[in-house]
Amino acid sequence: MADTQIHTCSDCAVLSCKAKDEAHYPAFCLTAKQNQARLEEALKIYQEDPEQGNIARVSAGIEGEFYGRLTRVEETIEFIRRMGYQKIGIASCVGLMPETRIFTKILKALGIEYYTVGCKLGAVDKTVIGIPNEKKLNGGCGHESMCNPILQAKELEAQGTDFNIVIGLCVGHDTLFLRHSHAPTTVMIVKDRVLAHNPVAALYTANGMYSRFKDILQR
Repeated sequence: MADTQIHTCSDCAVLSCKAKDEAHYPAFCLTAKQNQARLEEALKIYQEDPEQGNIARVSAGIEGEFYGRLTRVEETIEFIRRMGYQKIGIASCVGLMPETRIFTKILKALGIEYYTVGCKLGAVDKTVIGIPNEKKLNGGCGHESMCNPILQAKELEAQGTDFNIVIGLCVGHDTLFLRHSHAPTTVMIVKDRVLAHNPVAALYTANGMYSRFKDILQR
């Protein structure tokens, strides 16, 4: 059967765009084929929008100075400082509240103001939005609060946060928070209970003996 897959950046083995090595761009290179108007539209945003341009420049500066030297937590704090953010919003999974408390202690020690909202904010039972009792973790044995990322975003907006951080929201719940967040947002911790919140380990071990992806990759 003919391969109908459209080749994109994940199919590239040279990544010559990093140094604009045009002589080695593959035939399907998205940079070589990029719509010039679209490219210029993106550049115009960096150049003319003060907030988004500053985010891009500050991020690049931190990358250039600290690449491979700072942890994600340290990079986040450095970004907060350089951007001059005054009030940090934290949207945390209640299951990762111990980790969030450690982070907020660090922020407090550094004199950085923060406001934290847990994912069960509002304590609304899951059945209210149509989740059947049998789909609850408790099997329907009484009240079980839904995760409420939209309310988390609205609460942080009401508190006037100027930068938000996601800590461990579930897949999908993080999607809703990011869609409704009024402020620029970063994801500092991604929840993965199976791999100690290190989801990339599933990819590093994808061809290993115990991998759940081994059979798929060998097809």
